[in-house]
Amino acid sequence: MKAYVAGVGMTRFEKPETREWQYWDMVREAGNAALADAGISYAEVEQVPVGYCFQPSTAGQRAAYELGLTGIPVYNVNNNCATGSTALMLARQLVEGGAADCVLALGFEKMKRGALSGGADGGDFATSPVARHYGVMAARHGFEVTPPTAQIFGDAAREHMEKYGTTEAQLAAVAAKNHRHSAHNPYAQFQDVYDVDDILAARTVHHPLTKLQCSPTSDGAAAAVVVSERFAERRELGAGAGSLVEIVAQAMTTDTEDSFASGSCIDVVGQPMSRAAARQVYERSGLGIDDVDVVELHDCFSVNELLTYEALGMCEPGESGKLVESGGTTYGGRWVVNPSGGLISKGHPLGATGIAQVAELVWQLRGTAGNRQVPGAEVGLAHNIGLGGAAVVTLLRTA
Repeated sequence: MKAYVAGVGMTRFEKPETREWQYWDMVREAGNAALADAGISYAEVEQVPVGYCFQPSTAGQRAAYELGLTGIPVYNVNNNCATGSTALMLARQLVEGGAADCVLALGFEKMKRGALSGGADGGDFATSPVARHYGVMAARHGFEVTPPTAQIFGDAAREHMEKYGTTEAQLAAVAAKNHRHSAHNPYAQFQDVYDVDDILAARTVHHPLTKLQCSPTSDGAAAAVVVSERFAERRELGAGAGSLVEIVAQAMTTDTEDSFASGSCIDVVGQPMSRAAARQVYERSGLGIDDVDVVELHDCFSVNELLTYEALGMCEPGESGKLVESGGTTYGGRWVVNPSGGLISKGHPLGATGIAQVAELVWQLRGTAGNRQVPGAEVGLAHNIGLGGAAVVTLLRTA
């Protein structure tokens, strides 16, 4: 059975502690927007997977109760930075498997200011779920007094530069592009435009990554209504701005031996997972990267966008720096990558990110993205990854 996204909604992504709201306020705003976009009521929703990382168990229920008290199942989902796309994947599986005809996927995060701890409680990486990942990093690069997540991705950038000749300017070009894109996104946490020199001149977080190449902590929520073909037909969904977008294929992968065997941070931060997930999606859909028009991918740090170009097959290994520098991933190029501004500029509330990526693609494929519209977009790809690890790739097209 096919699954369609019938409605999407999201809040503006905000800097933590700058707006007076709670996580349930975020979900009420995003959830009601998605329901209104689909043209349905919460009473028609049969199940609700809710993604978040930094709230207690059953926070999903507390949030969903803002939309209605109908007694339906609510699932609490936590998969690090891939949490939102994991909630969406559960929604799709419920619909495709025939267990439900209408599922609401929710994702939210209310975060603290400052860098993430990297998954260590009080700095004790020995008991962290990502201890093996950071162990690979430390064995090759040592451990510096810099934010752990920036450190492991920064070390991946160093390896890419050493192996392929990637330049600091090429890394900065990713951030400059995404900041430029976000200027047209009213939902983005940042809407300032910076050029490559500005990016390079910003404070260094972990060499070669500067502050403007790192995604911020953020507050916000996103939601998507996923429905079956029979539900859409029964409710006569799919006309006008609320048109359906098909989830053509979706895959999640987790770490394999390839993540750790090489001792490389490029592998340990998830490039093999991303490559495998993309391959599965292409095989299941019969489509390839050349069929894709617009991409929302996980640029938690500028280097990860370059690594993901290679994993998705947009270029050969080592050619990603040249690809972004050429303009091939912005308007007028072969693909438009992160028209929303990506995580770097739109923001990164962990539980909401994966669903927000899909919301952007739905607007793009409907032709309703306003000043950031990708002309003629018919096929979109979302890529969401969480260290620890999970990678989710979703392929969507106009129905």
